[in-house]
Amino acid sequence: MMKFTKQNFIFLVGGIIIYVVDIGVDFWVASKYFCQGQYSWSILILCFRGLSSLITQIFSYEWFKNDWEGTNTGKLKWIFLVHVFQCGIFIRYWFALKYGCQAAFKQNSIRDASETDPPNFIQKKAVDVVTDINMLRVFKTFLETTPQLFVQIYILMKHGKNNIYQYAAIIMSFCGISISTVDYQISLRTSLPDKAEFRVLPKLVYLFYKLLTITSWILSISLITLRSVTSSVILLIFLWICGFTWVLKQHTTFCKSKKMEYLYRTVVGIILIFTFFNIKGRKTKVCISIYYATHTVVTLGILFVYMFWKPSIIKDIHFTIVSILTILSLVLGIIFLIVYYRHFHPTAYCRPQAYSDEVDGEAGQRAEIGRFQNFIMQ
Repeated sequence: MMKFTKQNFIFLVGGIIIYVVDIGVDFWVASKYFCQGQYSWSILILCFRGLSSLITQIFSYEWFKNDWEGTNTGKLKWIFLVHVFQCGIFIRYWFALKYGCQAAFKQNSIRDASETDPPNFIQKKAVDVVTDINMLRVFKTFLETTPQLFVQIYILMKHGKNNIYQYAAIIMSFCGISISTVDYQISLRTSLPDKAEFRVLPKLVYLFYKLLTITSWILSISLITLRSVTSSVILLIFLWICGFTWVLKQHTTFCKSKKMEYLYRTVVGIILIFTFFNIKGRKTKVCISIYYATHTVVTLGILFVYMFWKPSIIKDIHFTIVSILTILSLVLGIIFLIVYYRHFHPTAYCRPQAYSDEVDGEAGQRAEIGRFQNFIMQ
């Protein structure tokens, strides 16, 4: 049975703190670049922040509307207003703290085990609201945090200036990527009954697999951007087209409306630029092998092209360090990936289902299908 524990609640509070700090760091870094006259970097950082916020607010409100369909019409109006002001995530955090506190600390209380809100209901509610938050944070991570990490690393490699706010942005980006990916896997194991518990060692292996492979890829893209910004943009657009096309062929059924489904597929295409993303809950051995084999070939190709076009750069200490870090993080990331999928990855796969008006044969009511079963990242 799914269970929201005290440890989950502590992680939830930590996630809220990091989320708020991350917002502050973004505006601090943008203001620093603006004051130094580097307006393009400042605007770019704010654009990443604005785009990710807009898309997460759209999905958040759409989920509220789906969950409260036919009821709570009055609440939806002020919920919509809050989302217009880009604060919808804080409403979700409020619900998460409310149900999470009840589930983690008061679940044995007779007073809380009422007929309307029994312990199992509170547990499920807490898991569901935290799961929604973690889904939104995955969107934010790959729409804002990861691209911003790429920009900060590129600036350091291009200009060689070391400022505390740049390191703060890089550290917060790594923290954001780490927490969002691990928390998402925790939610996956908690909310789906056929998934095993996510213990400490699997968490660490999974964390290093994601961080190292993403770091290697970001360093590779940064190198090609140093050589030619146009080439980098073309590569990213090509990768997004490939990812988006693959998602289309999967015939995903995550959203109720076609417009939201295409927005979802667009976002997944962006995520696939940086990391592998299983969207159907199926066995992924072949797909993930092709994905990271392609990344390996492209990464090595970028390094060889660099050395072929500009042999003198081999003597540059910065290029040597970046090359070593790129290859090392790629190799270690692949090793952690293999270890994770051989020893810690769950062998059972849930069967994703689409939103529909099908009737449950026994109960005679519309079957309740969770979002998570249509949105699975392995």
